[in-house]
Amino acid sequence: MKPSTRPENPNFSSGPCSKRPGYDVSSLDQSALGRSHRSALGKSLLQKACDDTAELLGLPDGYRVGIVPASDTGAFEMAMWSLLGPRPVDVFAWESFGQGWLTDVTSQLRLDSTRTFTADYGQCPDLGQADPDHDIVFTWNGTTSGVRVANGDWIDSDRAGLTLCDATSAVFAMQLPWDKLDVVTYSWQKVLGGEGAHGVLILGPRAVERLESHTPPWPMPKVFRLTRNGKLIDGIFRGATINTPSMLCVADYLDALQWVRSLGGVDALIARSRSNLAVIENFVEQRDWISFLASNPATRSNTSVCLSMELEPEQVKQMVKLLENEGVAYDINAYRAAPAGLRIWCGATVESSDVAALMPWVEWAYHQVKEG
Repeated sequence: MKPSTRPENPNFSSGPCSKRPGYDVSSLDQSALGRSHRSALGKSLLQKACDDTAELLGLPDGYRVGIVPASDTGAFEMAMWSLLGPRPVDVFAWESFGQGWLTDVTSQLRLDSTRTFTADYGQCPDLGQADPDHDIVFTWNGTTSGVRVANGDWIDSDRAGLTLCDATSAVFAMQLPWDKLDVVTYSWQKVLGGEGAHGVLILGPRAVERLESHTPPWPMPKVFRLTRNGKLIDGIFRGATINTPSMLCVADYLDALQWVRSLGGVDALIARSRSNLAVIENFVEQRDWISFLASNPATRSNTSVCLSMELEPEQVKQMVKLLENEGVAYDINAYRAAPAGLRIWCGATVESSDVAALMPWVEWAYHQVKEG
């Protein structure tokens, strides 16, 4: 039978993700709208975004936070094009975005001495093959496959190479071993439900040392340049952005950070996300027609939760359309390059009660298309 309870918030998209509970755009600080981002006010708000991020994430001393163009993609490509080259590179890829970084390294930068370690959707490659003398490029959480890195034990504390980590759907949702990560990128439109077009670049001291000692042999677009005359452009990490940011998006991000603080910090967000995943795990455990694309619980994402069903791809599309027409779930289809299935965002901005209300609808829609 058709369920009677509907999610209060049907937004389960994996990016841009649902806004925080109680969000009201009219409550944002609009003092910087219409002002230059280079004004004292604009710079102070941008620096506050960087400083509050570092504080809430508990970054080690010497780590810098900067706001850069083009979302997580821009931030990560900026890091690769600026830092890679001096050492051999190990690239780990097990879904679409990791494959994109692999393409950058092998087809665009055309680096010599590159090793690639890949796995199919739902699986994770053997991270233990990483060479501590090499630079390492990887995603922490595969947003399009629902597979995450279990922990940072495989990263050598005494490594000679740099670790470049795309953590866009992991920051603020998973515990990260910051001392083992030299470069981390994310976009605030993921876990914090912020607006698009801006990326966050976090650099550790070892990455800064590389920037100031290595000059890439290829031309560098202006928006990728992190150094000037062999020195880090430190203003990027103190509120002087490379290009013009949206101050409305900055206000939205500051609102999200205040929400994190009001809950008690990152641990509270991680707990909310894990609680959402637990709802789906309990549902799947009791049914034989649905399963996780990520079969290993240790590497199963608690943000981008990917599900497989005993349906043809066209039937999955019908199912997604049914749920959208009922107004109970928007944008939960699997990523276009991933196996057919559902992808339900379970980050902290989503309420567990909404996930619990959604799952009976998923079962209803499945039987509608399965039984015709």
